[in-house]
This record gives sequence, structure tokens and C-alpha cells, in this order.
Amino acid sequence: MCFEVPALVPPGNLANGSKTGPNDDDNDDDLGIMDIDDNDGNTGKRSADLEALNESLRDLLDGIQEDFYAVVDWAYKIDPLRCISMHGITERYISGQKADAAGFVRILLDDLESRISMQFTRFVEEACHQIERNERNVRQVGILSYIPRFATLATRMEQYIQGQSRDLVDQAYTKFVTVMFVTLDKVAQADPRYTDIMLLENYAAFQNSLYDLANVVPILAKFYHQASESYEQACTRFISTIIYSQFDRLFQFEHRIEDLMYTITPEEIPFQLGLSKMDLRKVVKSSLSGVDKSINAMYKRLQKNLTSEELLPSLWDKLKKEFLDKYDSFAQLVAKIYPNETIPSVSEMRDLLASM
Repeated sequence: MCFEVPALVPPGNLANGSKTGPNDDDNDDDLGIMDIDDNDGNTGKRSADLEALNESLRDLLDGIQEDFYAVVDWAYKIDPLRCISMHGITERYISGQKADAAGFVRILLDDLESRISMQFTRFVEEACHQIERNERNVRQVGILSYIPRFATLATRMEQYIQGQSRDLVDQAYTKFVTVMFVTLDKVAQADPRYTDIMLLENYAAFQNSLYDLANVVPILAKFYHQASESYEQACTRFISTIIYSQFDRLFQFEHRIEDLMYTITPEEIPFQLGLSKMDLRKVVKSSLSGVDKSINAMYKRLQKNLTSEELLPSLWDKLKKEFLDKYDSFAQLVAKIYPNETIPSVSEMRDLLASM
């Protein structure tokens, strides 16, 4: 159907660029279209030839559109992802057409491309609606079902890409992931006690399932990094919650000192209500007596709340580091405000954490 029209090719050349001669056996042109004389120099004649060609094509092919549409619809019913390869092939045909040649064919291909895009858009919209339905379910825990499914879908979609269908697929990825992340956030907010656990577990699963693809598909690499940032933010909030559940008094004491340091000198702070040396000793005794039990309680809470056991080692390491950083800050502040008071050293605390 992709006729080459000699009116658009220099005299003496075939459309494929090879020279033609009287004994050219390779010129297998049953329709005789290549024999149109291009040397008459008459632009009007060439236009008339093109017009006549397109009228003939219209007479020949008009009515065949429905057959092509039926093929597209049939392929979509078998596997909607076939739209990706059909789109790429149709784009390739269109880009291979000369500007004035086979106008009817170009119109048909343009219509086909629109229909393929419409069918694929329908598939993407339906898949997004399925993802959104998750937020209407009862309270969920663990990994949402659509997270691993997306990785499987993306792997299949990549196998169908041909030529210019890359853009079509990237647009679909953008729509999918946007809906996935918005839905995850809504589901996680359903129970504030478990919001950060839900977020960190699902963002971790998203990264794990897409790791290989993200290394070769730029748009997926972008979403991988987005998930990584959201994972780190959720981890920080979750870990802080656990630390403060055991050491709230200790670090609240520190925050009160920090707030006062904006308005009075360090030497005056021990004379403020609730911040005397005696108050410091009470807080240290209540918070750090049996500190090993408090640290063990943090581990048990972490273990209890996680449904993804594989995340436990890395989160426990993060928690120990965060706690040690906070305690280091507290120890430095105590040394500055209460120079004569002694508390367990940072190295003691580090050794204790390392042993657990």
C-alpha cells in the first residue's frame, strides 16, 4: 500500500535510489506506476498524476477501513498490550510516506493510529480505575497488590515497544505511577498509627520490583528515585516515633534547653524551673536506668509493626544510628550546660547498641 511515486524522485532514478535501465530485471513493477514519465517538466502534469493516483487508490481501497479497524479491535481483545507494537508499526509506515504520495493511504494510517491510541488509552484508564478501587477497601496492611503487578506489567510493555511507541508507553507509566502513589497515600492515611509503616513497606517493594527495569528505562528510573525519597522520609518519621516512645522525657528535656538558649545564656539555664541539675539527674535516671531494656523494647516494636521481615535489619541499623546521633547531641548539650554532671558516655552507648 505504500506506493512510491516517481514524481518525487529525480529523473532516471527509482524510488529506492537505484538507476533504471531498459534491461533492469529488478524493476518488478506490475502496476506500471514507475513508468510515469517524469521528464516532461510539467508541474501541473505531475500534480494531475498524483491526484489521479490518489483517486484510484480511493476507488480501490475505500471501504477497507472497517477491516483494518476490526483487526485493531480484535488484537486489543486478545491482549491490550498489542496496541504498543501496532502503534509503533503504524507510526513507522506513516513516517515512511512521501508528503504528496498515497494521500488516501496516509489518511487511513492516521485513522488507524488514532484508533490504536484510543484503545490503549482505554486500557490505561481501566487499569487506573482498578488501582483506585484499592482505597475503598477495608483497612489494608502490607504490600498493596498493584505494586508487584505494575512491575510485571512494565516488563511486558517493554517487550512490545517498537520505534516511536516509546512515548506512548512512557505516558502510560506516568499515569500508572501517579495514580499508584496517590492511592497508596490515601490508603496509608486510613489509620494514622500505621501510615508510615504502610508507606515505607510499599515504597521499598516498588523499588525492589523495579530495580532492573529502572536501570534501563529513564522514566522508570525517575519514579524509582521518587519512591526512594518517599521511603527515606517515611523511615525517618517511623524511627523517630519508636525512639520517642522509649526516650521521650530525655529528648524533651534537651528540646526545652535548646529553646531557652535563644533567649538566655547557657549559665542561666540550670536555674530555670524544671531544668536544674537535680531535674537533669532525675531525667537521666528514669530514662537510662535499664537502657538495654528500653533499646530491646524498640527492637520488639519495630519487629511487631513490620509485615515485610526483610526490611527489619536495615531499619534496625537506621534506628540505632538515629538514636546514637540524638544521644550524642544530648551528651554535648549536657557537657555545655552542666559541665560537672556525668551521664553515660556516647562510646558506652555505642558499644551497648553494637552488642544488641
